[in-house]
Amino acid sequence: MDVRGTVAPGFEAVRDAFVRNFEQRGERGAAVAVYHHGRKVVDLWAGTRDVDGAEPWAVDTVQIVRSAGKGVAAAVPLLLHQRGQVDLDAPVGTYWPEFKANGKERVLVRHLLAHRAGLAALDTALTPEEAADQVSGPQAVAAQRPQWEPGTDHGYHAQTYSWLIGELVRRVTGRTIGRWIAEEIARPLGLDFWFGLPEDEAHRIGRIGPVEPPPVEGSGALRVRPKRSVVEAYGDPASLTRRAFGAIDPFPDENAPAYRAAELPASNGVATARGLARCYAAMIGEVDGQRLFAPATLTLARTEESAGPDRVLVVSTRFGLGYMLHGPAAPLLGPGSFGHPGRGGSLGFADPESGIALGYVTNGLQKGVTADPRAQALVRAVRSAL
Repeated sequence: MDVRGTVAPGFEAVRDAFVRNFEQRGERGAAVAVYHHGRKVVDLWAGTRDVDGAEPWAVDTVQIVRSAGKGVAAAVPLLLHQRGQVDLDAPVGTYWPEFKANGKERVLVRHLLAHRAGLAALDTALTPEEAADQVSGPQAVAAQRPQWEPGTDHGYHAQTYSWLIGELVRRVTGRTIGRWIAEEIARPLGLDFWFGLPEDEAHRIGRIGPVEPPPVEGSGALRVRPKRSVVEAYGDPASLTRRAFGAIDPFPDENAPAYRAAELPASNGVATARGLARCYAAMIGEVDGQRLFAPATLTLARTEESAGPDRVLVVSTRFGLGYMLHGPAAPLLGPGSFGHPGRGGSLGFADPESGIALGYVTNGLQKGVTADPRAQALVRAVRSAL
């Protein structure tokens, strides 16, 4: 395996785990980056740029990271709160009057971030074109009646998160969330990260697609059989699980230029591994003189808001304000870690106690939502290096 990039002394185990992902866990093309107390200590890439191609992954290859982008999106309302522009305990309708319809008058901004708004699904799914037009999605969630009493329980807002967070940001700032991130986060930090991939960057993106992990026998890969309740939830078209993930129907072609150019913060962030890692590093400390979160904001991000059985994912999950927290469903580095996985593999997170920030990006999408075995192997390797 021709692995490119660099590893600082002491972090060689991460390179070893990265190689084993290709040898044993079905990796096609991927990159991983790690920051330690604001310093980049791992920056590796290997395999092919396209999941179904032969062109090598390059130093500047980017990929769609699905829900791993939610963690970057969540930083926006938290930073607006930090700047005094958003009250997390204010009703969403304070900023977005149309949202108050159908029993949502008491939905708070913090409920959106913690997946407690009761708006995990839509009564009528949107087409891919409607999902991307920046009008139909906000109108749909504003008119939607909650699936449970807002604030009383949690369930992963897999797709509706796009329009809930995106429209809140637009109402407060007058800018789309993609533009806000480009101007206020990505440009100052020098990040390769976009919601809405610019046309002049489109030549860098690889094709993503499903891949099957190798057989367990002799591969060294760990295959965990999902619980029957989880299988049933994903298999039942009427379940809240299927409806939440199916809020866009038919499922978009994620490799289509129009989809990549859309701004869907729930699902279509485009990034390099080092872009994800650098963003999280700036949430927990200084990176080349730049820092995103003040200490109080960092506390908000990783203080538990939701915990227990998730109405959508049908397993127990933990959320802070916009971030998944370390736990059995989403194992990260340690108890204080916060971040977000992307369905199929990608991961971004930070661990303030150790000063670690990690970004992992892949073009081969394996089954699973929150604990991909390739990402977990990299996390274990980082832990062993500390």
